[in-house]
Amino acid sequence: MRDTVPGATDRATAPTGRTTAPTDRRRFLTYLLAAPTLTIAARAGLDAAAPAAAHAAAAEQASAAPQLLGLPGIPDILDLGDALIVAGLPTAHLLVLEIGTDGRAALHLPRLEVGQGLTTTIAMLVADELDARLGDVDVPLSDGRPDLLFNQLTGASNSVRSLYDPVRAAAAAARARLVTAAAHRWSLPADTLRTADSAVLAPDGRRAGYGELAAAAATVAVPAVPATPKSPDQQRLVGRRTGRIDARDIVTGRATYAGDLAVPGAVPTVVARPTTINGTLRTLDASAARTMPGVLGVVQIPTGVAVLAETFDQALKARDALRTSWNPGPVAALSDPDIRARLRAAHAPFLVPPLLTQYVDGEFDFAFVNHAPMEVLTAVADVRPNRAEIWFASQTPIVAQQSIAADLGLPQDAVTVHVVRGGGSFGRRLFFDAALEAARISRAAGRPVKLMWTRNDDMRHGRMRPASHHRVRATYGLGQVLSYEHRVATVRTDFRHGLGEALTAAGFNLSVAGISLAQAFFLLSEKNPYNVGVPTQLLSEVPLEMHTGSWRSVYSGTVRVADEIMMDELARRLGQDPVAFRRARLRDAGGRAVLDKVAQAGRWGRPMPAGQAQGIGYHDENGGRVAYLVEIDTADPHLPRVTRAVIAADLGRVINPSGLEAQLTGALIDGISVILQAGNHIDHGAVREGSFADFRYARQRHTPPSVEIHLLPPSGPPGGAGELGVPAASAAVANAYARATGTAPRSFPLDF
Repeated sequence: MRDTVPGATDRATAPTGRTTAPTDRRRFLTYLLAAPTLTIAARAGLDAAAPAAAHAAAAEQASAAPQLLGLPGIPDILDLGDALIVAGLPTAHLLVLEIGTDGRAALHLPRLEVGQGLTTTIAMLVADELDARLGDVDVPLSDGRPDLLFNQLTGASNSVRSLYDPVRAAAAAARARLVTAAAHRWSLPADTLRTADSAVLAPDGRRAGYGELAAAAATVAVPAVPATPKSPDQQRLVGRRTGRIDARDIVTGRATYAGDLAVPGAVPTVVARPTTINGTLRTLDASAARTMPGVLGVVQIPTGVAVLAETFDQALKARDALRTSWNPGPVAALSDPDIRARLRAAHAPFLVPPLLTQYVDGEFDFAFVNHAPMEVLTAVADVRPNRAEIWFASQTPIVAQQSIAADLGLPQDAVTVHVVRGGGSFGRRLFFDAALEAARISRAAGRPVKLMWTRNDDMRHGRMRPASHHRVRATYGLGQVLSYEHRVATVRTDFRHGLGEALTAAGFNLSVAGISLAQAFFLLSEKNPYNVGVPTQLLSEVPLEMHTGSWRSVYSGTVRVADEIMMDELARRLGQDPVAFRRARLRDAGGRAVLDKVAQAGRWGRPMPAGQAQGIGYHDENGGRVAYLVEIDTADPHLPRVTRAVIAADLGRVINPSGLEAQLTGALIDGISVILQAGNHIDHGAVREGSFADFRYARQRHTPPSVEIHLLPPSGPPGGAGELGVPAASAAVANAYARATGTAPRSFPLDF
């Protein structure tokens, strides 16, 4: 069910190299010795390491077609990931690596695994630095740890960026202590020993496994060898294709999700919910439901009516037997056209272009989009008068602990949050709606519960990417883009999951600056990567009482799609090839190398039959760069099909190429889905879609038969990959469709 924590006599601690512990303890912990280096300076040097040939070609073309230099965006100097790393610095040294007497290493991960392969990446880093066998490394998920402050948030494609140095430093510190312990045992100079295969080896052939040395290593105050992480040329696992360490457990059903937990006494529970978003209960007759087989209780909570039963089938049947009526929610008078009208009215006006200046305008609509993770939300709660335990998949367990404690009227330290792996998230598990409901139900019912949100529950009452409307105006003349204005209006995004506190800890005083949390997020993540004269980007929010949240790539998933469509249109106005137009204006040489690679590998510009075309999309964010080239067939106007995709990416130091390729492929499927067919309608304050039957995410038949991925040579520290590909993939699909049909699509998804 969950890891048990050994007592004080079962472990010894060696934080920061000075504290000693009794020799009879059976395992030791290594705490991080050095905080991670702020990556701003490192990111600034990425260009110098890009392929020389690509740099030469970029320089040649740039000199042949000089462009007006555009202003850098704030994310070029400090991006959201950098800010989160700064916020986490004070507690970065609290990362915990444990070595047991069985020789196994366990890095307690203060992040959430939701299928992105993070546990495999971390295990590779530990094994590499520790010189351990990969199979000897475990990566359990940490419970909510308030002592970490802002260092337990999984999001913003930041996990590898923020953990790369700390994990390596912790493992290097452990290795140094193990070597020192072996040197003491054998009375040999420590610098004559080496490590391999989870053991310390002596020149004369003697071998001591890490498990044998764990107790002695725990007593080492100052290692006799440097605790320095390896240089890239010394790494043996990093950069190698590696299968997921949990793959077998996942495919055989042994991987444990919240729904699999057998917490004693926890009974299956479901909730009857309002007919509109944020509606409230008017009347309830539960008499028939209470008499049904297996029903254990019916309790009212602020968000609906909970039914507890011996099985989920019985709970669902009893829920459907409830006689309820509901008060309409605060947006019950609104449907899609009303929301779009409010978004259009929220824009600040464009500047008046100079007399006789040519310009091109574009307006774009993007629909609400549900997160729709494959695993439905499930949470287990056991609430007693003086304590509570909660089990669920959480990207923000510290904030969840604080919020649940406040709601229950308990001290924060009386609430324990056990973080369980999740089956997908895409931002959904930043919020803890199900966990809070489960806690409320457990308290009201006086017993532990296992709450499941059905697919319909989450689709109609869960979080969505907010709908947005974009207005873009670009002025141009004499072959140059002179100015570029992008006005963004969105339904307000809910960021109440700890981001504001993290930014404050990083030194951003939002109240003094007079900007909202959404504005801060927007400023730290959004930029136009091209030289487009004088660029401006403005965000306006429409405050509707709806359940919104960060969806994979947040603002970039719409802002940069609109930008990339406009780049194609500007290229057409100026009589230039779309790739050449971008290449001449990209400020980043590494970006030009990525664009070159995808154009060359994808045979950009090759002849194609009528109704088929190529499209290109580029994006850089979170320390990475990516370009997608897709080919689309629109012969069937009701079922356009992406038939081929070529992807080129520069993510700096790649830990696991297989995992990175999976991320980029997943982003492609997201792009195909949200551009062509997947979105949520709002009808009189209710979400129309209720399951995958009508929320039409891409199926296997919609995916391209050919996907080709090119990872450029390492050019710096690891970048963030989780969200990077979505804007570029989406834009490539939209641009391919426009070129294939000769149309200018403006509303997405197209089939909506």
